[in-house]
Amino acid sequence: MADLSHVLEAAMRRPHLSVRALADRTGIRTPCIRVFVQDGTAGPIHPTAQELGELARALDLPVSDVLPRAALVGVPGA
Repeated sequence: MADLSHVLEAAMRRPHLSVRALADRTGIRTPCIRVFVQDGTAGPIHPTAQELGELARALDLPVSDVLPRAALVGVPGA
């Protein structure tokens, strides 16, 4: 199973979406999105369930494609 960083990278690649554009679509700060894309949930910042939902909607992905890959252990709000 692909981790969150791989899912985000692949979903952003299709429409050639930048980190900044994804931040604009979601309201999530650009540095946070950059960490999610680079490190998934292994990075210093962990996405909340709400942020994962926003990312899924902005990337036109089913939430079920994003949540299981987020390794929700330790994710606040999950």
